[in-house]
Amino acid sequence: MTEQHTQQPAPHEDGAGHSAQSFETLAIHAGQEADPLTGAVVPPIYQVSTYKQDGVGGLRGGYEYSRSANPTRTALEENLAALEGGRRGLAFASGLAAEDCLLRTLLVPGDHVVIPNDAYGGTFRLFAKVAERWGVEWSVADTSDPAAVRAELRPRTKVIWVETPSNPLLGITDIAAVADIARTAGARLVVDNTFASPYLQQPLALGADVVVHSTTKYMGGHSDVVGGALVVSDPALGDELAFHQNAMGAVAGPFDSWLVLRGVKTLAVRMDRHSANATRVAELLVAHPKVTEVFYPGLPGHAGHEVAAKQMRAFGGMVSFRVAGGEQAAVDVCDRARLFTLGESLGGVESLIEHPGRMTHASVAGSALEVPADLVRLSVGIEAVDDLLADLSQALA
Repeated sequence: MTEQHTQQPAPHEDGAGHSAQSFETLAIHAGQEADPLTGAVVPPIYQVSTYKQDGVGGLRGGYEYSRSANPTRTALEENLAALEGGRRGLAFASGLAAEDCLLRTLLVPGDHVVIPNDAYGGTFRLFAKVAERWGVEWSVADTSDPAAVRAELRPRTKVIWVETPSNPLLGITDIAAVADIARTAGARLVVDNTFASPYLQQPLALGADVVVHSTTKYMGGHSDVVGGALVVSDPALGDELAFHQNAMGAVAGPFDSWLVLRGVKTLAVRMDRHSANATRVAELLVAHPKVTEVFYPGLPGHAGHEVAAKQMRAFGGMVSFRVAGGEQAAVDVCDRARLFTLGESLGGVESLIEHPGRMTHASVAGSALEVPADLVRLSVGIEAVDDLLADLSQALA
């Protein structure tokens, strides 16, 4: 078995700066006090668009219109801030909606962003097909190499964007090292923490300025909701983001917010199981004669293993691998899998398999982010691990 990191992430504060509690306690309680009217222990779904005001301009509890604020979304946003050790959390209709709000808050035409050479295809598309048309410049760096990040800096670099672990090659970036580079350059460090979740990794405590999540994935955890989030430590930046969130309007609805809150309650126990199962899967793949390379930071031979062990509680549930025989062989493995469901997305309790080159990362074809054609990506679920290993073995036969 590969080693597992035993050091706990930094102590948590909730969004109001209250005393630290354990992650598992915050996941269940932060932002989720019993309903004062009925005593309901779960926040109600406030499926409402507008609110009666106590006189003109007299907002009851600060609520006037649910694009601006909704009590169910408020509960989620407070919970997100607490889990990431931030001061302000904001919930959006999708991860890309969160990213779009962030870019339009931090950047103006002519600004420059350093993006990773391995990243979610939708993030690349947002930069290359949307932000670039708005006048935002970008360049690519191997963010696992701090020197490579430094070499891409320009006078108008305002953001360094990092995914760690990255999608789909599971690259690891030393968050603290790149945070130092960003600070020296007067840029902000944005970390997409979707693959790790706040249970495994807390970028703000390591010097990041903004954490991004697709809450669709591990935070929701049940493949039944689409959402996104931003968490920051700087209250002033939080206010700027909240202004743009309201002005642009791509907010999380009350039922979606409730679903993510429900998922977060079991995040810790799920991530423990995801990580344990993924470790076993990675070990099987390393030993398989039809697998030429395995990408999993929990493997001692992974280039980022030591950094991951330093900044993560465990190594997560995502595993990618390359198949002998090329692209068609990789596609065939995806087609033969039975327990691993062929589908995009990740982070649910069920295991998924996909071919990134033809599915989630088709948008990066021909770019510096193009993924190997023989690559298969797994989202390892929480099923009995022996069943997962048997399915992969027959798919690779």
